[in-house]
Amino acid sequence: MKRIALAALLALAPAAGAQTLDRKVVPPAGPAPVISFPAVRQHTLGNGLRVYVVERRNVPMVTMRLVVDAGAAAEPAGRGGLALLTAEMLDEGTATRSALQIADELELLGAELSTSGGYDIASVTLNTLSRNVRPALGILADVVARPAFAATELERVRGQRLTGLIQQRDQPVTLANREFATRVFGGGHPYGRPLEGTAETVRQLAPGDLRAFHQQHYRPGNARLIVVGDVRAAELIPQLESAFAGWRGGAAQPVRYPAAPQPQAATRVYLIDKPGAAQSEVRIGHLGVARKHPDHFPLLVLNAILGGQFTSRINLNLRENKGYTYGARSGWTQRREPGPFTAQAGVQTPVTKESLVEFMRELEEIRGTRPVTEQELEFARASLIRAEPLRSETNAQIAARLEELVLYGLPMDYYSTYNQRIQAVTREDVQRVAQRYLSPDRFAVVVVGDRSKVEAGLRELPYPVEIVNR
Repeated sequence: MKRIALAALLALAPAAGAQTLDRKVVPPAGPAPVISFPAVRQHTLGNGLRVYVVERRNVPMVTMRLVVDAGAAAEPAGRGGLALLTAEMLDEGTATRSALQIADELELLGAELSTSGGYDIASVTLNTLSRNVRPALGILADVVARPAFAATELERVRGQRLTGLIQQRDQPVTLANREFATRVFGGGHPYGRPLEGTAETVRQLAPGDLRAFHQQHYRPGNARLIVVGDVRAAELIPQLESAFAGWRGGAAQPVRYPAAPQPQAATRVYLIDKPGAAQSEVRIGHLGVARKHPDHFPLLVLNAILGGQFTSRINLNLRENKGYTYGARSGWTQRREPGPFTAQAGVQTPVTKESLVEFMRELEEIRGTRPVTEQELEFARASLIRAEPLRSETNAQIAARLEELVLYGLPMDYYSTYNQRIQAVTREDVQRVAQRYLSPDRFAVVVVGDRSKVEAGLRELPYPVEIVNR
């Protein structure tokens, strides 16, 4: 036994002349990964549905994502929650299948189907084995083109929505997010209203409202179908033509977004009382930019340094140095129209004022008094570049990337040149966009916390404080 053990140790020992690993020295980074976004085959079906296919035949799975310009921005006035409720009701029964039949058929196929809605779009996602594409397609086409919107199913789903809305009244995170959106956009802009609607608007929705919204917006010419996985485009297109043959109607009228809201004249704090809260939810920011903005890449690098990763300035300050929070971050929410820039955290109640001071310090200093260093720039660029390949590994991830391209009118080679465009961002670029797109003198600051413990401290800050009753 001793001889065997000795032989094993000798086998693990480095050979004569071999280099040994010095664990006290950080190994050098390897070369930056090269991103090669897969080829996209495009086709328009006879009914006008635009199709984008990526063939990946290494795993026998297929992801299909049908995206429709039927988000909350398309809702009529006073019908908040209609777009999301319509999307959620798509798989709750069709003209030929009940909700239970849809679930049973999907289970037999080993497939999954889900629906979702956002501010700009609604979507239906199908994941299936490649051998079951044809029957799974039949279900997908059925729920998209022929939903029943049965009154009994609507009452059940509506009841769940109303229960959720009641629960959200007691959730500081939701209260902070909604109040912040209202302050940045106002109630007249779709981005300033909750996706779920309100209890009042949801109660008013009837099956006829959903049918009318579906008829107006769920049209082939108003949709795109993204397919990624073990398929051959030449074989898939005839199957799509057959499955969607009964779905007709031209493109809907383009959604007309209101004019971008005007920024606040001066920074103001909005305080929502949450008695007994152990921490305060903080949101700070203002209007940002749209997804297709030409300064997207400099802003991406800026935010990586400011609050977009664990080693960012905001998080290292409030979490690591001060211990005020478990995590603080910032980011630009980019949509078809300009979304918000937000810096946020849940901070301990006794240090609410101090947390705002540190937030504002970081948001001001990065604009010039403590400019970005070359080391920060290089680290941010490297982390963004090296993380990107991890976002394009699965069928679902590639479908999500492709969705960005088709929704925002970006070129199909966009992600093939991603690394080069990140690497091209300079310190001057970062400082320019920091000064241009961050305005600490015009922030909306929302705090949800125990008023009896935080109000006095907030009033010591050089900003007016408004109490918001919710």
